[in-house]
Amino acid sequence: MQSRISVCCTTFLVAVCIHALGSVAIGQNVSLSESYPKQKLGEILIPRAEWRPFARAKDRPAWAAISGPIREKFVTLGQEFLGKDVPNLPATLYLEYRYTGNRSNYESVWSERRKMLHCLVLAECMEGKARFLDAIANVVWAICEESSWTFPAHIGAQKAGSGLPDVTEPVVALFSAETASSLAWTVYLLEEQLDSVSPQICSRTEREIDLRILTPYLQRDDFGWMAFHARSDGRRPNNWNPWINSNVLAATLLIEKDENRRLDLTHKVLRCLDNFLVPYPSDGSCDEGPSYWGRAGASVFDNLELLYSATNERLDLYEDPAIREIGRFIYRAHIAGDYFANVGDCDARLDIHRDLVFRYGRRIGDRKMEDLATFGLDEQELLADERSFGSLGRMLYELFNLPNLLAAGSTSQPLVRDVWLGHEDMQLMAARDKEGSSEGLYVACWASHNGQSHNHNDVGNFIIFADGRPFIIDIGRPTYTRQTFSSSRYEIPEMQSAFHNLPTINGVMQQDGRQYAAKDVQYKLNEDGAWLRMDIAQAYPDKAGVKTWVRTVSLNRVKDVQVNDSFSLKQASQNITQNLITPCEVILNDPGRLVLKDPAGGIELGVQYDRDILTAQVESITPTDEKLAKIWGPHMYRILLKPKSATETATWTLRFSK
Repeated sequence: MQSRISVCCTTFLVAVCIHALGSVAIGQNVSLSESYPKQKLGEILIPRAEWRPFARAKDRPAWAAISGPIREKFVTLGQEFLGKDVPNLPATLYLEYRYTGNRSNYESVWSERRKMLHCLVLAECMEGKARFLDAIANVVWAICEESSWTFPAHIGAQKAGSGLPDVTEPVVALFSAETASSLAWTVYLLEEQLDSVSPQICSRTEREIDLRILTPYLQRDDFGWMAFHARSDGRRPNNWNPWINSNVLAATLLIEKDENRRLDLTHKVLRCLDNFLVPYPSDGSCDEGPSYWGRAGASVFDNLELLYSATNERLDLYEDPAIREIGRFIYRAHIAGDYFANVGDCDARLDIHRDLVFRYGRRIGDRKMEDLATFGLDEQELLADERSFGSLGRMLYELFNLPNLLAAGSTSQPLVRDVWLGHEDMQLMAARDKEGSSEGLYVACWASHNGQSHNHNDVGNFIIFADGRPFIIDIGRPTYTRQTFSSSRYEIPEMQSAFHNLPTINGVMQQDGRQYAAKDVQYKLNEDGAWLRMDIAQAYPDKAGVKTWVRTVSLNRVKDVQVNDSFSLKQASQNITQNLITPCEVILNDPGRLVLKDPAGGIELGVQYDRDILTAQVESITPTDEKLAKIWGPHMYRILLKPKSATETATWTLRFSK
């Protein structure tokens, strides 16, 4: 595993100490807009009328070349929507977010409309008999009739604030831009056919895309995700920037007829992407976690692929080290199977977008990315992935690249042995017993700070797996509601340090904010193991009364994982709790030893603690959130280790072994 401050496991040398927060360089990455100033970009950008990213529906041989089962599947999906009314989106449904905080009800209907569009469009492209055109016209017209393409949760960016959208102030946000892209691809694929239904369909669609997305994008630079103006909290832009830009870019390249304006819009995309890429950690760290990488680093790739295609491969950044490191993050955060190290709001289990990871890996020549994408690949499961229906552009890439993806099937996942991502916004260590194998122990731990983009108060948190199964876990996030991104965010238990594998000191949990951070962070690697050491005292507010809390998390290969906490308080206290979260049954037979039993059966993990110093209790956690219950099952447990007497300074050691 390598990064720009690489620690290569094959050298077995002790890694450098990461102390200074600026020790991993930022601001040294390529600037798209400087590398490709407007004049140069104009010289290489293919005119709209000549750009052919994919075969149009009328190009029957290309669509007929797609395998029969795939064509049949999409025709069947399209048929399910024939004769169905487009679901309604009333004002009261839009207002639910404001009055109850529920965002799912509106978003599910909104998403059903887009899925309907994508399935009908692809069904018509597959079949080519005009059978689906009227249904496509209905859903396109209904989407054009929507007062806003922006989610209720995102409309607060308008001057009128949250509530119903002000149609005179379009908000360019995640899903308004996604809608523009879907409609632009629809026009690109089926313009002649839809004109036969009515010339007004495509002309109106193009007009709505311009009024709602392209014009405000070109005229304004005050949308926060654009990052043309520095944030007061110092945060870098998150996944919104490349995600929105990728959809604006697709819509621009596909439907903007004025070549000068098309160039202006495309170059602004480059300038806007620079705000994400130039300060991006040069080791590829994605502080939003691997699930958001799918719309952060992966959306950078979406942009680069569009630019690569629209310039006849003359805008090519795939040799750039920063672009390569951004891609590699996804397998560096991988544990085993569909489990990933879930920092912040990331889910612990996720289905990666296999085609996208594969194409990214192939562009940068990284076999590990290709192997992660193609291991255990099943064509039918791939086509059944509901997430694919969210992006028509990504679906097109997947459909036409599927033969390459299937031909490259891998017999193993990469499962890298050692990872160190040392940027101050991540500081993640991961280590396993053996390269290329999920057998044995795996541990991940992170330092950083509590001011990340999708932050949980989790400085110093760690997770432990054995034989690819979870034993000590990060719960992850529950389903998003209005509270999630409000001032009450940290009233949600899953965001609190007490529901991570961290101490609660004098009844006080960690505090949110960039200043609440790990200090004196050090990482070591050698043949026998790896460890991460940090002082997490500053992650707690003053009222916690802690002077130092030095945590060392170490993997001793083919032996154990040890967590050593050496602390000093301002005064002696017995009100200290060491929290451990597990999805496993906890057996408390012997003082000083716990046994965690994997609910899937067959695997146990022992946890040793000093019985002369600590007592152990176990609380059951019943997930009330459907998403978390699906990941972890009907029960989780919180182990609470507490001192038997008041202490001012002490060292506690936990040992985890099979």
